[in-house]
Amino acid sequence: MSKVQVYCAVSMDGFIAGPDDDLSWLGEPDAEQTGDPGTVGFPEFVEQTGAMLMGRRTFDVVMGFGGDWPYGTVPVLVATTRPLPDAPATVSTCGGDIQELCEQAKRVAVDQNVYLDGGSVISQALDSGCVDELILTVVPVLLGQGVPLYQGKRLQRFNATYLGRLGTMVQMKLTVGG
Repeated sequence: MSKVQVYCAVSMDGFIAGPDDDLSWLGEPDAEQTGDPGTVGFPEFVEQTGAMLMGRRTFDVVMGFGGDWPYGTVPVLVATTRPLPDAPATVSTCGGDIQELCEQAKRVAVDQNVYLDGGSVISQALDSGCVDELILTVVPVLLGQGVPLYQGKRLQRFNATYLGRLGTMVQMKLTVGG
Protein backbone atom coordinates (compact mmCIF):
# COMPACT_ATOMS: atom_id res chain seq x y z
CA MET A 1 0.00 0.00 0.00
CA SER A 2 1.37 3.38 -0.95
CA LYS A 3 2.22 6.06 1.60
CA VAL A 4 1.94 9.84 1.34
CA GLN A 5 5.33 11.12 2.43
CA VAL A 6 7.07 14.41 3.10
CA TYR A 7 10.82 14.35 2.43
CA CYS A 8 12.69 17.58 2.96
CA ALA A 9 15.54 19.41 4.58
CA VAL A 10 14.60 21.82 7.34
CA SER A 11 16.59 24.39 9.29
CA MET A 12 16.83 24.05 13.07
CA ASP A 13 14.18 26.77 13.38
CA GLY A 14 11.73 25.03 11.06
CA PHE A 15 12.23 26.64 7.65
CA ILE A 16 12.39 24.76 4.34
CA ALA A 17 13.58 27.82 2.42
CA GLY A 18 15.03 31.16 3.38
CA PRO A 19 13.70 34.58 2.41
CA ASP A 20 12.88 34.86 -1.32
CA ASP A 21 12.93 31.03 -1.54
CA ASP A 22 16.70 30.99 -0.93
CA LEU A 23 18.14 27.48 -0.65
CA SER A 24 21.83 28.39 -0.51
CA TRP A 25 21.90 27.45 3.20
CA LEU A 26 21.59 23.81 2.13
CA GLY A 27 25.09 23.92 0.65
CA GLU A 28 26.19 21.86 -2.32
CA PRO A 29 24.99 18.24 -2.49
CA ASP A 30 27.73 15.85 -1.45
CA ALA A 31 27.50 12.55 -3.30
CA GLU A 32 29.90 10.95 -0.84
CA GLN A 33 28.03 12.04 2.28
CA THR A 34 27.72 9.05 4.58
CA GLY A 35 24.96 8.35 7.01
CA ASP A 36 24.02 5.97 9.74
CA PRO A 37 22.27 2.76 8.66
CA GLY A 38 18.63 3.60 8.04
CA THR A 39 19.13 7.10 6.67
CA VAL A 40 17.49 7.70 3.31
CA GLY A 41 19.27 9.73 0.65
CA PHE A 42 17.32 11.57 -2.03
CA PRO A 43 18.11 9.13 -4.89
CA GLU A 44 16.97 6.17 -2.77
CA PHE A 45 13.82 8.04 -1.74
CA VAL A 46 12.89 8.93 -5.33
CA GLU A 47 13.29 5.27 -6.38
CA GLN A 48 10.33 4.43 -4.11
CA THR A 49 8.24 7.35 -5.37
CA GLY A 50 5.49 6.76 -7.91
CA ALA A 51 4.22 10.35 -8.06
CA MET A 52 4.99 13.73 -6.63
CA LEU A 53 2.57 16.49 -5.63
CA MET A 54 3.85 20.04 -5.28
CA GLY A 55 2.49 23.54 -5.23
CA ARG A 56 2.98 26.07 -8.00
CA ARG A 57 5.47 28.15 -6.02
CA THR A 58 7.67 25.09 -5.46
CA PHE A 59 7.45 24.20 -9.15
CA ASP A 60 8.55 27.71 -10.13
CA VAL A 61 11.50 27.58 -7.69
CA VAL A 62 12.65 24.18 -9.02
CA MET A 63 12.34 25.36 -12.62
CA GLY A 64 14.52 28.33 -11.69
CA PHE A 65 17.40 26.00 -10.79
CA GLY A 66 18.14 25.35 -14.47
CA GLY A 67 19.90 22.19 -15.52
CA ASP A 68 18.34 18.74 -15.49
CA TRP A 69 14.92 18.18 -13.96
CA PRO A 70 15.77 16.75 -10.50
CA TYR A 71 12.86 14.26 -10.38
CA GLY A 72 13.77 12.25 -13.47
CA THR A 73 10.82 10.32 -14.87
CA VAL A 74 8.65 10.48 -11.73
CA PRO A 75 5.24 11.92 -12.64
CA VAL A 76 4.83 15.32 -10.98
CA LEU A 77 1.44 16.88 -10.31
CA VAL A 78 1.44 20.63 -9.73
CA ALA A 79 -1.50 22.11 -7.86
CA THR A 80 -2.31 25.14 -10.02
CA THR A 81 -4.88 26.59 -12.38
CA ARG A 82 -2.25 28.43 -14.42
CA PRO A 83 -0.43 26.93 -17.41
CA LEU A 84 3.05 25.52 -16.91
CA PRO A 85 5.16 26.83 -19.79
CA ASP A 86 8.31 24.83 -20.54
CA ALA A 87 7.35 22.11 -18.04
CA PRO A 88 9.02 18.71 -18.49
CA ALA A 89 6.87 16.03 -20.13
CA THR A 90 6.42 14.26 -16.77
CA VAL A 91 4.67 17.30 -15.25
CA SER A 92 0.92 17.96 -15.28
CA THR A 93 -1.47 20.27 -13.47
CA CYS A 94 -4.12 19.18 -11.01
CA GLY A 95 -6.84 20.84 -8.98
CA GLY A 96 -9.17 20.32 -6.07
CA ASP A 97 -8.89 20.37 -2.31
CA ILE A 98 -5.87 18.76 -0.69
CA GLN A 99 -7.61 15.42 -0.11
CA GLU A 100 -8.61 15.23 -3.79
CA LEU A 101 -5.06 16.19 -4.82
CA CYS A 102 -3.54 13.45 -2.66
CA GLU A 103 -6.01 10.90 -4.05
CA GLN A 104 -5.12 11.94 -7.62
CA ALA A 105 -1.42 11.52 -6.79
CA LYS A 106 -2.06 8.08 -5.25
CA ARG A 107 -3.83 6.94 -8.43
CA VAL A 108 -0.86 8.09 -10.52
CA ALA A 109 1.62 6.45 -8.11
CA VAL A 110 -0.23 3.12 -8.35
CA ASP A 111 1.52 0.96 -5.69
CA GLN A 112 4.42 3.30 -5.01
CA ASN A 113 4.59 6.23 -2.60
CA VAL A 114 3.50 9.83 -3.08
CA TYR A 115 6.05 12.56 -2.36
CA LEU A 116 4.68 15.92 -1.16
CA ASP A 117 6.76 19.06 -1.53
CA GLY A 118 6.21 22.72 -0.73
CA GLY A 119 5.23 24.44 2.50
CA SER A 120 1.60 25.13 1.59
CA VAL A 121 0.93 21.63 0.23
CA ILE A 122 2.63 20.02 3.25
CA SER A 123 0.70 22.18 5.75
CA GLN A 124 -2.65 21.49 4.08
CA ALA A 125 -1.94 17.75 3.84
CA LEU A 126 -0.93 17.55 7.50
CA ASP A 127 -4.03 19.47 8.59
CA SER A 128 -6.30 17.19 6.56
CA GLY A 129 -4.70 13.97 7.82
CA CYS A 130 -3.34 12.94 4.42
CA VAL A 131 0.32 12.48 5.44
CA ASP A 132 1.52 9.04 6.54
CA GLU A 133 5.22 9.73 7.10
CA LEU A 134 7.70 12.59 7.28
CA ILE A 135 11.40 12.15 6.58
CA LEU A 136 13.06 15.35 7.74
CA THR A 137 16.75 16.10 7.50
CA VAL A 138 17.63 18.85 9.96
CA VAL A 139 20.44 21.09 8.74
CA PRO A 140 22.45 22.71 11.57
CA VAL A 141 21.62 26.29 10.67
CA LEU A 142 19.25 28.95 12.01
CA LEU A 143 17.58 31.08 9.33
CA GLY A 144 15.36 33.32 11.44
CA GLN A 145 12.89 33.78 8.59
CA GLY A 146 11.75 32.19 5.35
CA VAL A 147 9.27 29.54 4.24
CA PRO A 148 8.17 27.42 7.22
CA LEU A 149 7.71 23.68 7.06
CA TYR A 150 4.33 24.01 8.76
CA GLN A 151 1.85 26.88 8.91
CA GLY A 152 -1.08 24.72 9.78
CA LYS A 153 -4.05 25.29 11.97
CA ARG A 154 -3.75 22.60 14.62
CA LEU A 155 -1.40 20.84 16.99
CA GLN A 156 0.36 17.92 15.32
CA ARG A 157 1.92 14.99 17.19
CA PHE A 158 4.24 12.40 15.70
CA ASN A 159 5.92 9.13 16.57
CA ALA A 160 9.66 9.08 15.89
CA THR A 161 10.43 5.80 14.15
CA TYR A 162 14.06 6.58 13.28
CA LEU A 163 16.77 9.08 14.18
CA GLY A 164 20.22 9.03 12.61
CA ARG A 165 23.10 11.14 11.39
CA LEU A 166 23.54 11.99 7.71
CA GLY A 167 26.86 13.78 7.31
CA THR A 168 26.68 16.84 9.57
CA MET A 169 22.86 16.69 9.61
CA VAL A 170 20.29 14.69 11.56
CA GLN A 171 17.56 12.73 9.80
CA MET A 172 14.36 11.63 11.45
CA LYS A 173 11.45 9.55 10.26
CA LEU A 174 8.13 10.36 11.81
CA THR A 175 4.68 8.87 11.55
CA VAL A 176 1.55 10.82 12.34
CA GLY A 177 0.00 10.24 15.76
CA GLY A 178 1.27 9.91 19.22
